[in-house]
Amino acid sequence: MSTPNKKAAGNSSPSIDPDQMLLLDNQLCFAMYSASLAMTKSYKKLLKALDLTYPQYLVMMVLWEQDGVIVSELGKRLYLDSGTLTPLLKRMETMGLLHRQRDTDDERRVAVKLSDAGRALKRKAQAVPEKVACLLPEMSKIVAMRDDLHALRDNLQDKLEE
Repeated sequence: MSTPNKKAAGNSSPSIDPDQMLLLDNQLCFAMYSASLAMTKSYKKLLKALDLTYPQYLVMMVLWEQDGVIVSELGKRLYLDSGTLTPLLKRMETMGLLHRQRDTDDERRVAVKLSDAGRALKRKAQAVPEKVACLLPEMSKIVAMRDDLHALRDNLQDKLEE
C-alpha cells in the first residue's frame, strides 16, 4: 500500500516502490533524453541538405531572429557554455555563414552577425519546421508539450540557481 509522501511547497505524490525507482523506463530524464535524441535524428537528414548540424541550425535560428547577438547572450539563449559555443561559431565562420566581431569599446564582448550566405540560407531552411511537424502528433499536443517542457526547464533552472 502506498501513502502520499509530502514534498516541498506542499506538493504531494505517491510513494514509489524503491525497487522501481531505478528502472530506466520510469525515469523522466531518460524519456526526455531519448525523445531529444529521436528529435535530433529527425532533423539530421533535413539539415544535411543545408550543410548544418543541429547545434549550428539552432545558432542560425537565433541569428535569423536577431542578427548581431553578443556571444554571451547567444550562449544564454541556447543554454550553451562558451567552451561549446566558441568552436561551433568558429566552424560556422569558416563555412562563411557568420562573422564574429569584437566590440571596440569592450574587447571582451563579441558580436555574431550573419554573412550574406547566412541570410540567404534562411530561405532554404524555411521548409524544415514544416517537414519535422509532419513527423509529430497533432499541433495542439506539440504546443502543450513544448510549453510543459519550457516550464520544467525554467523550474529546474530556478532550483539550480538557488
